[in-house]
Amino acid sequence: MINLILFGPPGSGKGTQAKTIVEKFDLTHISTGDLFRYEIGNKTPLGIKAKKYMDDGLLVPDEVTIGMLENKLDNSNNPNGYILDGFPRTIAQASALDAMLKERGTKVTHLIALDVDDNEIVKRIMERGKTSGRADDRNEEIVRQRIEQYNELTSPVYGHYDKFGISKKVDGIGEIDEIFNRIYDALTVPVCDSQECN
Repeated sequence: MINLILFGPPGSGKGTQAKTIVEKFDLTHISTGDLFRYEIGNKTPLGIKAKKYMDDGLLVPDEVTIGMLENKLDNSNNPNGYILDGFPRTIAQASALDAMLKERGTKVTHLIALDVDDNEIVKRIMERGKTSGRADDRNEEIVRQRIEQYNELTSPVYGHYDKFGISKKVDGIGEIDEIFNRIYDALTVPVCDSQECN
């Protein structure tokens, strides 16, 4: 079973790689963005609660996001595992995720961070902005703020899972296939706990 947290700043190619990983390993892709759209679109109790926070310009509290994630896990019992995209973003969310998975008799098995230079990210997003229709993709100052925020939030979560020896950085520069091959290697090399390998 693979329970993968895929990390990567905006523009790192995370979405592209997630699709390939899902196909290769037959995992369930859990994106927090998709969860929010589903819950809000279907006017579920959690969706209504989340929308109220968002309409007020507030961050959605962790317990609401975690509740959505629990619903998704309960409704998609995939024996092969999951790929988490956009979650966890903080140590508190990581701890909640660990507890949730432990209740289900499983755990995070890998965290892979796509490592891409900040200037390359800016270049990619600005290029994407020509066709994405998103104004924030065309504003370098906003793009750099997003990267800074990602770096600040990601580092502690990477370290949280690095304590268990399951965090890895993968070079996110190159052709799509090249990057996927690096991720594949990172996912298929045995993970060791203490002196013994699983």
